[in-house]
Amino acid sequence: MDWLSSVFWAFWYILPAYFANASPVIVGGGRPIDGGRTWKDGRRLLGDGKTWRGFLGGVLIGTSVGLIQYFITPQFYGSLENALKLAFLLSFGALIGDLVGSFIKRRANLPRGYPAIGLDQLGFLISALAFAYPVKTLSSAQIIFLLIVSPFVHWGANYFAYRMGWKSVPW
Repeated sequence: MDWLSSVFWAFWYILPAYFANASPVIVGGGRPIDGGRTWKDGRRLLGDGKTWRGFLGGVLIGTSVGLIQYFITPQFYGSLENALKLAFLLSFGALIGDLVGSFIKRRANLPRGYPAIGLDQLGFLISALAFAYPVKTLSSAQIIFLLIVSPFVHWGANYFAYRMGWKSVPW
């Protein structure tokens, strides 16, 4: 596989996770996942920004992206069942990684929406890749490529959401 093709398929593979991670900004709101509970340190577990509607909506949107991808490139997935499993695991994994990042940020006493370089841009990606590993994985070179490019994609998506008025801060 030439490098351009390898880059394309790496992006194609991770699209459900990217969409799942970005969509709670639009579809979120409502009841917080942590229900207002606090940790031993007295700080919220996750905070008001992590909601059930955002989490479930993100998983649904990411999985839907994978379904659409299957109908465009069925040979990439092999079967509809594999496509749905992979898209769900990438989406679910991305949002679990985001929740873990939020938990860590609360322990570090970082306010809601405050940037945590690396954690915000890579936590969702690493978790998505780990969850999806049993179904389909990428080459080491593709994973390294995504680790390098994902922070830029994340920053660009956040800036776009800020410019659209979906976020109050550009990070």
